Amino acid sequence: MLKKIFTSNTRVKLLTVFILNEDEEFYIRELTRKLDEQINSIRRELDNLKKAGFLKSKVKNRKKYYLVNKSFCIYPELKAIIKKSLSEESDISKEIQKMGDIKLLVLSGVFVEKETNPVDMLIVGQVDRDGLTHYLNHELSTTRPVKFAIISEEDFRYRINLNDKFIKELTQDPENKIPIKNIIF
Repeated sequence: MLKKIFTSNTRVKLLTVFILNEDEEFYIRELTRKLDEQINSIRRELDNLKKAGFLKSKVKNRKKYYLVNKSFCIYPELKAIIKKSLSEESDISKEIQKMGDIKLLVLSGVFVEKETNPVDMLIVGQVDRDGLTHYLNHELSTTRPVKFAIISEEDFRYRINLNDKFIKELTQDPENKIPIKNIIF
């Protein structure tokens, strides 16, 4: 059953939307706009979640609506997992936001359980480096030390204009999380 639940990014997005809005019903086109995903991907994942028993569907006004099956055998556990993952990301971004003028925060590597990334955290803006180091080493529990990069907004824009591979891969990888985005690129 778990294999059917956690195999794609689209599925994780759907799980998150349905769990955070457990009393609402959604139709396919509404979800494609909300999640910025392809309709075929949404349709396939909705079918998978329905087959697993997580979702129920009903037809209303010639539209098929999906809603959470709250009696799904592991619904409380899934809800706890989703809420915990969202709160950890939120807690990290809140703590880092306190350390300076942060324009962009990208979490990758250890935060998305991907060992191949060159850094685990990219910060664009001004930040108290000593405070950040203390927070990462003493207050945040991770499986390994966090590798981070801090660059100025000016340097970030310069690298974007040059189509810098490092910046492009970090900001465009759909698995990475961007909890702070106060900059347009």
